[in-house]
Amino acid sequence: MRLTDCHNIDDFRALARQRLPWPVFDYIDGAADDELTKARNTAAFADVDLVPNVLAGVAAIDPSVTIMGRKSALPLILSPTALQRVFHWEGERAVARAAEKFGLWCGISSLATVSIEEIGALTSGPKLFQLYVHKDKGLNRSMIERCQAAKFDALALTVDTIVSGKRERCARSGFTSPPRFTPASALSYALKPRWALDYLLREKFALPNLDTHVAAGTGEAASIAGYFNTMLDQSMTWATAEQIRNDWGGTFCLKGVMSAADARRAVEIGADAIMISNHGGRQLDGSRAPFDALPEIVDAVGGEIEIICDGGVRRGTHVLKSLAAGASCASGGRLYLYALAAAGQAGVERAIALLKDEIERGMKLMGVTGVDQLTRDRLRRR
Repeated sequence: MRLTDCHNIDDFRALARQRLPWPVFDYIDGAADDELTKARNTAAFADVDLVPNVLAGVAAIDPSVTIMGRKSALPLILSPTALQRVFHWEGERAVARAAEKFGLWCGISSLATVSIEEIGALTSGPKLFQLYVHKDKGLNRSMIERCQAAKFDALALTVDTIVSGKRERCARSGFTSPPRFTPASALSYALKPRWALDYLLREKFALPNLDTHVAAGTGEAASIAGYFNTMLDQSMTWATAEQIRNDWGGTFCLKGVMSAADARRAVEIGADAIMISNHGGRQLDGSRAPFDALPEIVDAVGGEIEIICDGGVRRGTHVLKSLAAGASCASGGRLYLYALAAAGQAGVERAIALLKDEIERGMKLMGVTGVDQLTRDRLRRR
């Protein structure tokens, strides 16, 4: 299978599986417990049908939106995800360059494999930093100050990782960051020599946003579950979130809101946006899909705060359904991670181009020339 054989996100998933050692692929692809929530994140979109209008004069359309104060060419954000240079040696650099080329927001994680400063200098496009609140307050302060200096456009506080979800695929494979070569996993890495050579011979793995404060930043192997359970601050409250918003002083988003009550609290502490997200199904298995939660959250706070529907997006029509249900835009991680793993920057660009084409074609077939015309009357639940 080649990159030119990829015509949708599932095709990129198949190519990524072909090119990655299985512990690495399962880290991207896996989720918590029985992975019911991960499956529901995408399946939820199939329970709602689009209602098209015809004869609408759609020769010229505009799929752009303004998100958190920056223009985006599409109503789609490339969500921040961790460890990207494990999946492909280009990592976050490839994603940032592809996002800038298409005029999209991209984000990097506290656990990014490229520094805040490098991404800040690499792209003039809109940039989001995903903050995990660590027990080490000096580390939290350091990351916020580095984002301010690097002129990131927004900070997203992740609120759904008080402890790690039980990611059983990673438990079985022994996946660590960075990957640790053990007798059990050696064969899986040896069978993917292209990946192994890139990993061994190119730039040494690091987590440069952490390396001034924690050993995990220097390349010491650790499980993600172990890291979350020992390093992150489980005492975080709404007062913590408000303090971080004040310390940051810029556009502020809460990532991981799943209830109308929490959306209301986000408005009350002065957040500019929320990401309705269950962390790709990687935390609380059995929780709702973002798209399922979207209508009641829109009813509670729509018009008072920007609402980003994060997770499960695999098609342009999923983006259109999110907008029609009241979201400001949609976002996703696996939709570009599969493509990154499959072919680096070229893969990410092809994935975005396919989604762009699906969004634009879908708008024309829906009979809308701008995304503001996608309203609830254009949806029917089965």
